[in-house]
Amino acid sequence: MKKIFKILLAIGGAIAGIFTLLSIKDKSKKEFNKRTKANDVKLDFITKEVSKVQNNKKSTKAKIEKTSRKVKSTKSKLKSTKNAKSTINNFEKKYRKKWKIYF
Repeated sequence: MKKIFKILLAIGGAIAGIFTLLSIKDKSKKEFNKRTKANDVKLDFITKEVSKVQNNKKSTKAKIEKTSRKVKSTKSKLKSTKNAKSTINNFEKKYRKKWKIYF
């Protein structure tokens, strides 16, 4: 009787161990699936934000190009100041030397 009881107890323990291992695997699979779903949601959100940022980047680049064109056009309309600078230097060379002596 004792041997039969021990054998039944061992068989029952083995069956219980198998069930616990199977249930642990199922839980880990469920947790893994939950994590993957959560990551998919995060990835979707991130890809949407990235697309928004890229669109904004394109629009800002277009604005920068427009402003650079305006700057170029205004710079081309300006007169050069080389002649004025040279006349100032010539004037200073001619007349400032005389006045430095008195001061």
